[in-house]
Amino acid sequence: MTFFSPLEQFEIRALLPIHIGRFYFSFTNSSIFIAAAVGIFLLVCLCATKNGGRLVPTPLQSLLEIQYEFVVSIVSGQVGKEGKIYFPFVFTLFTFVLLSNLIGLVPYTFTTTSHIMVTFGLSFSIVIGVTVIGFQTHGVRFFSFLLPQGAPLLLAPLLVPIELISYLFRAVSLGVRLFANIITGHTLVKILSGFALKALAIGGILKLAALVPLLVVFALIFLDFGVACLQAYVFTILTCIYLHDAIHLH
Repeated sequence: MTFFSPLEQFEIRALLPIHIGRFYFSFTNSSIFIAAAVGIFLLVCLCATKNGGRLVPTPLQSLLEIQYEFVVSIVSGQVGKEGKIYFPFVFTLFTFVLLSNLIGLVPYTFTTTSHIMVTFGLSFSIVIGVTVIGFQTHGVRFFSFLLPQGAPLLLAPLLVPIELISYLFRAVSLGVRLFANIITGHTLVKILSGFALKALAIGGILKLAALVPLLVVFALIFLDFGVACLQAYVFTILTCIYLHDAIHLH
């Protein structure tokens, strides 16, 4: 009987190796599903807005409009009217993370957000971008963000390093939160489903025992769907909170 590691589903495989000098590039299974998430998003937008959209929306157009209004409410509620200019970025970010999470729920696919380099790439880019926006908006005054309002200057040597570490740690916590939640759910489903299949293969009384983990797996799949949607929402709302802090300095 062959046993497979529950972490095997997260293995990155090179499908099209590319060598340029001493540099090695490859088109991997992760690359395919990143491109798939972007492609599905573009295809849905093109189909939903075909001929400028309809007065009586199609189901696909209604779905896109609901998502649009949902992200608008997040941006306006967390950032304010100053956040309108950043809405296209936030909408794209939410859609990409959501689609990447949901695609990973389909059997024999690959979950790109289960890799910490992908989530770190997103989170570090967001924190760097938010910092640039803060300096563009406030200039050198942006450094006042590192000293809480009303704090005495005598405590500045102590508070500034703490606030700086806390600010930089945002990139880490934002990426780890998404990565950890996605990989944990997928690993648990893999372990329980593998146990149930092995029990069914052995036969006998274990066939009845296999029903318990199978029922749990079905429940976890629905739970994973909720986690996929929730983590996209959390990732987006935290991004908007960071934008708010950069624009309003509090």
